[in-house]
Order: sequence, then structure tokens, then C-alpha cells
Amino acid sequence: MTDGTTAGPARNLPALAPLANGVRILVRRTPFTSTVVVVMIVAGFATGAFWRSAVSQAWYPWIAYGVPSLETGRWWTLLSGSFLAVVPPFYLAMTGSFALFVGWAEWRLGTGLAALTAVAGQLVGILSALGFLLLVRGSGWPWADATSRLLDVGFSAGALAALAVTSATLRPPWRLRLRLALALYVIASAVYLGSLADLEHLVSVLIALAVGPRLVRGRAVPAGRPSRREWRLLAVFVLILQAAGAVLSFLLPNDGPLGPTGDPESDWIDLAITVVVVALLVNGLRKGRRVAWRWAVGLAVFNVLLGLLVAVGFVVAAHVEGATVELAQPGIFVADRLAWAVLLVLLLAGRRAWRVPSRRARRAVGGVTDRETAVALLRRHGGGTVSWMATWPDNEWFVTADGESCVAFQRHAGVAIGLGDPIGPEPLAALGEFGVRSETAGLIPCLFSASDRTARAAREAGWFSAQVAEDTLVDLPDLEFRGKAWQDVRSALNKAGKQGITHRLVRLADERHAVVDQVRELSEQWVGGKGLPEMGFTLGGVDEALDPNVRVGLAVDGEGLVHGVTSWLPMYAAGGTVRGWTLDVMRRREGGFRPVVEFLIASACLAFREEGAAVVSLSGAPLARTDASGDTAVLDRLLDTLGAQLEPLYGFRSLHAFKAKFQPRYEPMHLVFRDEADLPRLGVALTRAYLPDTSTRELLRLARA
Repeated sequence: MTDGTTAGPARNLPALAPLANGVRILVRRTPFTSTVVVVMIVAGFATGAFWRSAVSQAWYPWIAYGVPSLETGRWWTLLSGSFLAVVPPFYLAMTGSFALFVGWAEWRLGTGLAALTAVAGQLVGILSALGFLLLVRGSGWPWADATSRLLDVGFSAGALAALAVTSATLRPPWRLRLRLALALYVIASAVYLGSLADLEHLVSVLIALAVGPRLVRGRAVPAGRPSRREWRLLAVFVLILQAAGAVLSFLLPNDGPLGPTGDPESDWIDLAITVVVVALLVNGLRKGRRVAWRWAVGLAVFNVLLGLLVAVGFVVAAHVEGATVELAQPGIFVADRLAWAVLLVLLLAGRRAWRVPSRRARRAVGGVTDRETAVALLRRHGGGTVSWMATWPDNEWFVTADGESCVAFQRHAGVAIGLGDPIGPEPLAALGEFGVRSETAGLIPCLFSASDRTARAAREAGWFSAQVAEDTLVDLPDLEFRGKAWQDVRSALNKAGKQGITHRLVRLADERHAVVDQVRELSEQWVGGKGLPEMGFTLGGVDEALDPNVRVGLAVDGEGLVHGVTSWLPMYAAGGTVRGWTLDVMRRREGGFRPVVEFLIASACLAFREEGAAVVSLSGAPLARTDASGDTAVLDRLLDTLGAQLEPLYGFRSLHAFKAKFQPRYEPMHLVFRDEADLPRLGVALTRAYLPDTSTRELLRLARA
């Protein structure tokens, strides 16, 4: 019989074993980080800096680095100052950030490269900042004179440099997000606060961001070209930087590098107006709104012209006796004009990232309707396999005179490209109205991915057509994965069960942020990792999958890691019932469960069959078909050539062949157009529709490749 007071702790020891093992593994994987953190803690206790401000101690000038230390020959301060904090509360931030940033770098890059990056980043940041201050000291710049007399301690420059270098190993979109966050922090701090530490951070981070991809060349992920989301993020970054500067200038006025940052004539009302305007622009640019882009371009042009006008005023004043031009805050004024100039360049260079039209713009062709009306008409009259794509916000909508039909379209290169069949009880009549109103507006009308029935009716009415894809349909009522033809699908289902991979059919909008972030990562790493132009039009993404009407299939392992994702668009029958589902997004994690796509599609088919759905469309791969059925051999050759050029990059035909595993039946999808003379323009417009962010030069380069 034992005493309970001693048995309790003994019984609790096994519960601490996993924690102890985790700590041992962490220390073994990050010996450099662990050693430096221990030295920081020991130095804090040994000097008393844990409970007393280091700045107030007599020994501080002999430990801290700065211009005075270098001038008096105290070179050891570059080492000794790295392990202390200025005041006790900063110790938690210093040791925590070092353990997090450098520890992560050591975990991903290895001890040698992480240590080199942290130490070199610390020394380069300090020495470059001090060298700069030595050069500009005595030039009449008050900030430089004051800062050159300061001393500093801490390892923050090295920790931020390690984080900046390691960011090059991340996949899109997290790579750009982390690098922008670092740049935003160091630039705003250096410009609007301007302490010695801020200057060190600016130098070390900017250098590390530049050389990081070279240092981790074997592990770096290719940056690729910015996607539409990344163009939007870049513009938002510049706007937030400007807003942060205004807030910091108002709340923390000081004599920074650009002069006094507090305007005595400004008040909180001016600040509130600035923040509200920026918030509205940020929200619109983030969502890709065309109207927000136009307002942002207008404001950027105004501010750039204002800067040029002031510059001309200074030049004129310099040549006219007695003339003067004065600015209350010249440094801040110049910095703001430069920021607006950068924003203007970004907005113009990435202008195709902001294509979501306003309601007024959607009225251009004729009818007055919006997405809600298009959704209501689709549910009332039903539609085809691609009809839900007609409700995507990048479209515009033409409504017929009786208000019972509509055509979703996009305009590219002077062409109004209708998407799928017209929605309504009389598709041919709606097509006729759409054609007349488009031509009245100076646009060439056509339908893309129209059904065989609509194409036949249009040909009888004098239109032309050409097959551009094949829809792959799987009938669900009698679906059974039996026989040799289904061997790959059965194998995928069996392997998933053995490896603990489960299928979840969800509404992505209802999922936790952690799950949505994983889906975004899977969706965007394909474009960012391969450096290919992002495609659009009939190819949706995560934004479309977040629609509550869309179902999303997730392949998840026992630890919650998403190995693959599919999204399914509703296929409506007349009266608002869902008769089937159309596959849209289809992504897999690199290095994850290999047959995850077969598993996801098969699992979704079984789930939809149990719900009573009649059919699943695996969708038609653009420019992929088994047989041409067009009225013109010229367009057939054009589409075949374009499909062959894009095949090595996007694999549409390979994807079409992959879908044959599910034993589908095929239905042709057509391009319907008015005149063979429109073919060159239609080719350009279709290319623009699928590759909206790609210039003509890039298209030629891709074709040559």
C-alpha cells in the first residue's frame, strides 16, 4: 500500500513523456536556435537585464553596438549586443521571435545555412546601417545626426533576415504574402518611425529578400508570374502601406528620416477620411472590382501629376528671383508621390486582374439584369451542364425583352462571347435578340460551349458552328464500379481506405479557415509553381467554389491534411430541382495520395447517386475533342492548332483522356457564330477569355516553347 501523496506525481510522469520527447526532437533539429536562445536567457540573468532596463546601466555603452561604439574601437559589441534586450519586456519578443523565425529556418534549411543566414543578416544589417549613418552624418539631415548618436542591442535583424530567406521556399500564394508582410513592416517602420533598429531591419530584410532565392536555390519554389489574386494583393499592399504611414504619422509624430511626421494642422477627421477611402479601395481591389480599379487609377494619376506639378514649381522658383515654393512636410510628400507612382504602375501592368464589372457596366449590351436574376431564371427554366458558370461574377448578362431569358457573356477583343446555352424557355429566340443587341453595340456575338441541340437550331437559323469540346457524362442510376474497365477506380478507393483517406462532401463556405486555406494552397500552387498564365472563363477556382450552392469534395487523411479537392456545380432542371452536378476545380497535393483524383470523383459519384442525382458531368476540357463536327474546316484547324500548342502546358487533351476511366458518354459542345469572316477575331477573343492576364508577346513565347 502506497501513500497517495507520492503516487499522484508518479502516475503523471507518463503524461509528460510526449512533451519531453517533443522538446528533445526540437532541440536536436534546431541546435543553433536552441543554443542562441539559451545564451540570451543566461545573458539576461547575468547582467540583470531581465528586471532592469539595460539602457540605464553603466555597462550599456560597452555592450551595445552603434556608431559611437565603432568609433571608439569597441568591435566586440557586434557580438555582445546581439544577446540582450533594451528593456525587460522586449526579452519575450526577442527570444520568441528568434526561436520562431530562426527555428523555422533551421528546420527547413538545415543548421549550417540557417546559422549563416542569421549571423550574416545580423552583421550586414548592423554594419550597413552604421555605414550609411557615417556617410550622411553632418550633411544637415537632423534624423541622421540624432540616430548616429544612438546605441542598440538585440538579434532582431538576423532573425528577420532568416525569415526572409526561408520565405523563398514557400509555395504560392504564401510566399508572396509573407514577403509582402515583411516588406510592409520594415518599410513602414523605417520611413515613419526611423529608429536605429528599424534601419537595421530594413537593410537586412531587403537584402535577404533579394538573395534568398539564390541561397536556397535547391529548395526555392519558382516564383512564376503573378496570378490575378497576387496582382490584387500587390496593389492592396501599397495602399495599406500608405494608410499605415498616415496612421503612424498621426499617432506617433516624430522626426523620422523624412522629417517631422506629425502635421500640426491635421486632425482625426482627416485621418478617418483617409482610412475610409483606403478601406473602400482595398475591399474593391481585393475582390477584383473594375470600378475600384478605375477610382484607384484616377487617384494615383492625380497624386502623380500633383507631384510633378510641385516639382515643376520648384524648378521654376529656382530660376525666378524672389519666387519660393514651400512644403510643410517635403519628405513625406515625396514618399507619398512615389508610393502612388508604384501603385499606378501595378494597376496598369496587372489591369486584367480587375475585370469584375459593375452593375452599370453589365447593362451595356441591352438588358438590365444581375446575377440574382440570372440565378432565378436558371432555377425556373433549368439549364445545361455549364449553365451554373453563367452565374459567375466575371460575366455580364443580357436579358430578353420579355424578361424570361438571359445570356451570360464576356467581352474580349470586340466579341461578346456567350457562355453555354441561353437560359430560358426559347433559347433560339434569346440567341437572336442577343445577336442583334450585340451588333448594335458594336460587338461580334457568339456562343461558346453550346449544346448540340442549340447548335443545330442555330444552324437552321443561318448561324455557323464548330465543335470545340466534348462533355463527358456519367449516368448515375445504374453506376457500378464492376469489371476490368473500372479497375483503376476500384484500386483508388481501396488504397484510400487502407491509408486512412476519407471523402468529405461539404459546402466550402461553411468550413473552418484552416481547411479553406489548404484548398486555396492546392488551387494556387499549380499556377504559381509552374509559372504558367492563369486561365479563366469556363475554368473556376476557389472563389467560385466558395459559393454556398457549390459542393466541394475533400480527400482528408487522419491528421486533417487535405490531399485533394474537387468542386461540383449544380445542374438544374426546370422547377429548381438539382438533377446533376458538373465537375469544376480538380486539384491534388504534390507528394500526397497519388490516385486522389480518381478517389474524389468516384466517391462524389457514389454520394450524388445516393442523393438521387441522375447524371454527373466531368465537364469538357477546352479545345479537346475526339472528332471535329464544324461547318468550316478553317476553324477546325485553328482550334486544333491552339489546342496542340496549349497541350504541353495545360494538358487539356491528357485530361480528356483521363476522364475515359469513368466510362462516360460524350456529347459535343460547340462554338456558334454568325459569319466566317469573324473567325480571326473569334480566335483572339477566345484566347483572351481563357488567358486574360497574358500579353500577345507572352502568347507568342508560349507558342514557340
